[in-house]
Amino acid sequence: MSLYGIFLLGLFLVIGNAGTGKSCLLHQFIEKKFKDDSNHTIGVEFGSKIINVGGKYVKLQIWDTAGQERFRSVTRSYYRGAAGALLVYDITSRETYNALTNWLTDARMLASQNIVIILCGNKKDLDADREVTFLEASRFAQENELMFLETSALTGENVEEAFVQCARKILNKIESGELDPERMGSGIQYGDAALRQLRSPRRAQAESAQECGC
Repeated sequence: MSLYGIFLLGLFLVIGNAGTGKSCLLHQFIEKKFKDDSNHTIGVEFGSKIINVGGKYVKLQIWDTAGQERFRSVTRSYYRGAAGALLVYDITSRETYNALTNWLTDARMLASQNIVIILCGNKKDLDADREVTFLEASRFAQENELMFLETSALTGENVEEAFVQCARKILNKIESGELDPERMGSGIQYGDAALRQLRSPRRAQAESAQECGC
């Protein structure tokens, strides 16, 4: 498929502690299968996929970041201009859940001010070993104005839905005028000039009035 008619979301991050399954989530999303031999990411890895969101083709350009502290300075450089992010923790690890606040602070300080973040409680298939309840994580998401899903990179449950929900929220922000793709650092690119019509009619009318001096 050519880039004609595709709306590009320039930068999409997968962040969280090491061992939460970030690389496996990305692999499951792109390849539709589990990554058996997953090692810790060194620095940053890249992936991309075109999805259909409400009849619009959207290309996600995804950066899978390293979770180890020694790579933190490297991964922070990728936050700037990010349009969306999956914030991942492991439901069987209280430690990874406790680290969410630090990751969230980095994202909101260093990325686009309009970044859309979805909280993902990964390894849902290991429910018997759960250390973090669904209700607890749901409250954290609500308090921090995040979307929330529990996912399984092993079975694929809710993996694509997490990326689609995040992309849909970004498109909704563009349509409402809350997010301006023309602004530098928005994390958004157009694959087709016609897609600029996504912006709200009210905003388009206001801009036309300004141009004609009405």
